[in-house]
Amino acid sequence: DEVKDLYMYQEWPVREPRPIAEGGRLPLEQPLITGQRVIDVFFPVAKGGAACIPGGFGTGKTVTLHQLAKWSDADVVVYVGCGERGNEMAEVLTDFPELKDPRTGRPLMERTVLIANTSNMPVSAREASVYIGITIAEYYRDMGYDVALMADSTSRWAEAIREISGRLGEMPVERGFPAYLPDRIAEFYERAGRVKTLGRPERIGSVTVMGAVSPPGGDFNEPVTIHTLRFTGVFWALDADLAYSRHFPAIHWLKSYSLYVDEILKGYVETVEKHESRLLEYWPIFAKEFPLYRDEALRILSDSAEVESIAKIIGEKALPDDQRLLLLTSELIKEGFLRQNAFDPVDSYSEPGKSALLLKAIIDFHKTAEKLIREHVPIEKIMELPAIAKLKRVKLDERRIDAIISVINEFNAEFNKLASEYRISIAL
Repeated sequence: DEVKDLYMYQEWPVREPRPIAEGGRLPLEQPLITGQRVIDVFFPVAKGGAACIPGGFGTGKTVTLHQLAKWSDADVVVYVGCGERGNEMAEVLTDFPELKDPRTGRPLMERTVLIANTSNMPVSAREASVYIGITIAEYYRDMGYDVALMADSTSRWAEAIREISGRLGEMPVERGFPAYLPDRIAEFYERAGRVKTLGRPERIGSVTVMGAVSPPGGDFNEPVTIHTLRFTGVFWALDADLAYSRHFPAIHWLKSYSLYVDEILKGYVETVEKHESRLLEYWPIFAKEFPLYRDEALRILSDSAEVESIAKIIGEKALPDDQRLLLLTSELIKEGFLRQNAFDPVDSYSEPGKSALLLKAIIDFHKTAEKLIREHVPIEKIMELPAIAKLKRVKLDERRIDAIISVINEFNAEFNKLASEYRISIAL
């Protein structure tokens, strides 16, 4: 008998997807919980899905990807720094060892793989780094892990492909990119997925791909952004105006979308019900009502955008009270819910139960205020309620869900007092 050496490592060509079981592609049903309210509630990504986050200089791509790498409920995180500044990778190396995983309490660095190919490294290394990252992600996926891959930035990777193509003398097409650019982008994003792996025992793993795109001048009509949108299911549109007004994460609620919402909203509800018993004590019909609250919040944001343009012309005080309430609630959603401080120890990560209850508090305020306005209570009286300022700041309270419940109770008391002043009855 021949004696053979057995090794723990595997050799695999990085440009080829690793094989999966026959018929092994599974539907995407579970959300990747990121701890970022605008993503988890409005534009979620599924485990095994693909998302892109395009934005111009200074709009917060890297910080958002760092947040996703820190707080995503993946078992393994692969972070590819492709063509970006070296100090950004240094920041990851210094920050991650000090941070604890909210699920396990262990240092985040223990579950993180970093691939550094910064802007001063060779072009060929930059072009290969994304493939190396996705192959390592597939290696852990085959072990049955849920893996999250962050690529920052795929635009630098595409530029490396363009540079290599130019040196080979290949025919360029739009903006100097080679004709096969869409194929390369498709090959990368299509390696995401939730699959049944080869081998025994039977294992299910996933690779979720999130790629930053850095379009020159913030132009979303350039080739890399256009082709990336074709192959991804989630679009987190970073808006320069939001970023310059210091609203972070600068994901625009009217331009972004998620194609996974209908499939994974049930999974989000199940996650909350599994881990947030305190929330269910207060909100027993959460599963039934939460999708309705989400839709109502998006409707308010959409309607208020039209009212804002009118208010800029005639002034807010010239608007009818119901439209002024729309602007007030929209401001509460933006300031109290969507805005999230990545550097605050409490607000950096928002667990699903806290996010859901915070949204409920804001929408319930809007519904009750609407009833009062229909009974001819002036909007000025509602705008003077002290609990409004507390609702904007409650996301920073260390008591989390208990703090939100306390603010809701304050609102109910203030609304009852206002209703008694005008001798009307309202159901809270």
